[in-house]
Parts: sequence; structure tokens; C-alpha cells
Amino acid sequence: MEPSQKLTPKFFFLTLGVVVSLVASASAFLSLLFATLDHVFPDVLTASYQYGYVSYSYDQMRSAIALLIIIFPVFLVLSYFWNKAIKKNGLSHWDEVLKRWALYLIIFLASVMVIVDLVTLVRYFVSGEITVRFILKVLAVLVTAKIVGINYLSDLGVKIPLMSKSKNVFLTTIASILVIFTVVYGFMVMGGPGSQRDLRLDQRRVEDLQSIQWQVISFWQQKEKLPASLDEFKNPISGFMVPQDPEFEKGNAYEYKKVSEKSFELCAAFTLHIPKGWVDYSKGGYGGGGIMPARDIAVSSMPYPGGVNDSWDHQAGRTCFERTIDPELYPPYPKPAK
Repeated sequence: MEPSQKLTPKFFFLTLGVVVSLVASASAFLSLLFATLDHVFPDVLTASYQYGYVSYSYDQMRSAIALLIIIFPVFLVLSYFWNKAIKKNGLSHWDEVLKRWALYLIIFLASVMVIVDLVTLVRYFVSGEITVRFILKVLAVLVTAKIVGINYLSDLGVKIPLMSKSKNVFLTTIASILVIFTVVYGFMVMGGPGSQRDLRLDQRRVEDLQSIQWQVISFWQQKEKLPASLDEFKNPISGFMVPQDPEFEKGNAYEYKKVSEKSFELCAAFTLHIPKGWVDYSKGGYGGGGIMPARDIAVSSMPYPGGVNDSWDHQAGRTCFERTIDPELYPPYPKPAK
């Protein structure tokens, strides 16, 4: 085989990188857009309105944003050098074969992705989802397919009306604008890293207060009296340690106060108001007949294993929760026989 006919390793890996990064970018883009639309246009059939921060609620958006921020620029860089290698040096016979295989593979994978997304959307449609978000999702799939199709079908020699030789620049610009807009809008819906951290800190505080509350109830059931302070919970045998506020270095601390023989008060300093909104339980959340949420979900008016149906609604700043033990619901433990 002549040297000019050999498959170039550089072009092979550039081609592989373009294919992988394109598919990953398109999938992440649609995933982020779909998840954002689910939050902006909630469907009452698959969501419940509740108070509190649910950790899984933004997982899909966070993963898609992270993937787009890294993978999409990689795709743009690889595409630039890929097109440059095609135009500048020309291609050997096997490089040309690889290029055509890659283009057909991209069209095939894009078609499969579009078909799968459309089948999923139609399934929701026949289930009764006739909403704005359904229409927007269909449009998003079609626009994504059109951008990919116009770009790579023309490289295969298919004539696209109204497309000039600068189509790559034009389509890259359009794709970049759509990605940037979707990422920015996703952050607007989800909140920035600082907001997410504040929400998770408040979630931790609610979970800690729930833990302390159960220790108080258990203490009362065992001794038929409330502890005078949190120090009475320290037990070297069980190893239980009273939770500390995650920002204790700033002077924040959980407060406990005995109000009466069966009533007590728990206080904490929260960073934000408790969030309120719709949570889609079709993706693993809870609502009506949905899946039971995980133990680490800090929400109000939601039963979960090991918890109680208490309200933990809070404002930004110091908030106190008064609780009264009902002996019928939490009867004292039987005394051991002497």
C-alpha cells in the first residue's frame, strides 16, 4: 500500500472525537432542555406541590449542564481541526472512507436519538400530556435534528437549499447560541452554585433537627420526661453525638428548649426561605402513588421511612419549631420487670 493511501492516526482519532462529542453534546442539550421544561411547566399528573429541598430534583439538570460546559467546547475544537484537516491537506483514500463512515454514523445516531425521543414524547402524549412543554420538547428535538442533518448531510454531497459555503460557521453559531441560552436558562431555573449550596445547607439543618427531634421523643419514651438540654443526649455507649450546624464556625448552633412537661422547641438559623414548588415524582420522587423518597430528603408534609409528618417550613434567619409529644402516638416504653 502506498503511503498516501494509509489511514492517518491523527485523522482517525479526530473523527472519533467528533462523533463521540457530538452525540454526547446533543444528548446533554436535549436532556437539559427537557429537565428545565419539566420544572418550568410542571404537569399535575406527574408532580406534587410541596415545601422543601429535594436533592434529586435537579440531578438531571446538574449532570447535563456539567456535560455541556465541558463536552460542547471540546466538540467545537475537534470539529475545527477536523474540518481544517479535510480542507487543507486533503485526504488519503482510507481517510476519505473513514470520513464518509463517520458522517453516515453521525446521521444514523442522530436519527436514532430523534426517533427514541419522539417515541417517548408520543408515549407521554397518548397518556394525556397535552401541554406547552410537550410542544416545546417536540420542537427542540426537530430543531436539533435539523441542525445536525443540514450540517452533515451537506458534507455527504446532499444539496441543502439556501445553504452557502459558510454553513459550518452559521450552524456552529446557531448551535452555540442555543447551548449557551439553555445553560443560562437552566441556571436561572435551578439557581447558581451559591444558591444550590445554601439550599443544601438548609436541607442539612432540617435533617439534623429531625434527628434531634427523634432523640427527644426516644428520651421521653424511655424516661417519661424531657431532657433539660442537648447535653443529656451524649451517650458514650451508643456513640450518639448531637449534630452541629454545618456553619458552626460562624457561630450558628442548634437550640433546644423545654417548654412544658411534654412540649419542647427546636431552633436553627437558616440561610434561605424554604423553597416551594412542584416536584416531578415520575423520575423518582414522591407524590400520591409515587415512589417513596430517600431518607435524606428534607421536606414538609411528606411521610418518609423513620420520620414524621411534621412541618419544617422556615424563613431565612432564626426559625423555631415547637413540638408537643402525644403519649398515645408515642407511648412510654414498658418498664423492665424487677
